Amino acid sequence: MPDPGRWRILAVLLVAIFMSLVSVSIVNVVLPSIQIGLGASDSDLQWVLSGYALTFGVVLVAAGRAGDILGRGPLFIAGVALFTLSSVAAGLAPDPLTLNIARFLQGLGSGLLNPQAVGMIQQYFRGAERGRAYGALGSVIGISVAIGPLVGGMIIEFVGVQQGWRWTFLVNVPFGILAIVLALMWFKPRHADGRGDAATADRDLDPLGAVLLGLAVLALLLPFVERGTGPWIWLLLPGGAALLASWAWWEHAYRRRGRSPMVDLRIFRTHSFSNGSVIAGLYFMGVTSVWVLVALYIQQGLGGTALEAGLIGLPAALLGAYASHWSGKRVLEQGRQSIVVGILCALLGLGLTIAVIQLEAAGVLSIWWMLLTLSFIGMAQGLIITPNQTLTLAEVPLEYSGSAGGVLQTSQRIGTAVGIAVITAVAFSVQAMAGWTAAITAGLCVTAVSVMATLVIAVSDARRGSRASLRRAGSS
Repeated sequence: MPDPGRWRILAVLLVAIFMSLVSVSIVNVVLPSIQIGLGASDSDLQWVLSGYALTFGVVLVAAGRAGDILGRGPLFIAGVALFTLSSVAAGLAPDPLTLNIARFLQGLGSGLLNPQAVGMIQQYFRGAERGRAYGALGSVIGISVAIGPLVGGMIIEFVGVQQGWRWTFLVNVPFGILAIVLALMWFKPRHADGRGDAATADRDLDPLGAVLLGLAVLALLLPFVERGTGPWIWLLLPGGAALLASWAWWEHAYRRRGRSPMVDLRIFRTHSFSNGSVIAGLYFMGVTSVWVLVALYIQQGLGGTALEAGLIGLPAALLGAYASHWSGKRVLEQGRQSIVVGILCALLGLGLTIAVIQLEAAGVLSIWWMLLTLSFIGMAQGLIITPNQTLTLAEVPLEYSGSAGGVLQTSQRIGTAVGIAVITAVAFSVQAMAGWTAAITAGLCVTAVSVMATLVIAVSDARRGSRASLRRAGSS
């Protein structure tokens, strides 16, 4: 029987997810304020971004695994508490070093709580209700990513450049306290039990597997999030690939010995999971960079304010929230077709945004036409992320839902890190030679290439799903 408290549990999860994701996107527009307020160097600012991304990405799968075994509720509360306390430390930081240590801890807290949220949705929702739950999650993701820059811009506008950045971290505190209080009220002991059934009681944490995968993700992420340290850092990539291969070998060996690995690699034989993970990585590699490029263009290219950079993405956030809700209710009917439509919508939005940038440079259109063109990208977020999350995890066994959710989110994190590094590098290289109009156009064109690659995988997966449906219909 469905748990009667499942919707209240979802509400708690969404509060915490909103808090953690706003903290990612809000930083994009407050870096100049941090530099002025703390006298931070460019390297310090790079670590404000990369420190969070690194710890967040490194712990996702291990945290999901721990939640599957030890209980998702307690780890979720621990993650929220750590994130909230580190937000206080970041907001009160007296120097760049303290701020960056706090950002590392924020990433760790976010990495702890996010896979528990995915695991608990898998645990407490079934069928069409699971699609609705992921629709609500997708709405929160869409709103938080797009509204973060707006909130950051408003805070800087009203508090001031010197101290405004502090409140972009302190704003997390009431959300964190609310999530902890509600979790303590509504997570009953059975909610804390992450295990699907008694048969999973003999599973262990697979600590060596956790260490190998964590080091592999760190080696793969670090060159992209800290690329200004010199050419030597790219040597970590082959090392990361070797560590990833070692982890895969260990997981196979661990299972052959009769033990329960951190990730049962047989789940990658499930096409819905493997294809969905690739779709997530490729799509985040491209589209996440759009909001970074827009913030750079509005503030540095056109001399706009942080508030203007945030406002231009507001309609996209609202449409993304609606599209997530809509697609979540229909995911079982639409399947991967919704994802294909969403990708086409994203490509349309990218093309129209490039056109507006070119026409603005020619003095024909106002840049505020981007309110409309970016809305297509916001709508795409809702049509892609929610169905992909639901369908990717649909056939994953419950006892691996946390670690599988961690794998999916790690794919997103790696895609995001690689995409932002490559696309912003292209934009800055072009800007040095041809100015901001050409730079942002080039960046958006590279984004479109990544989205088109996503389209190829999504179309192939949708066709596979259609053939499977026809076979089931023929055999019935």
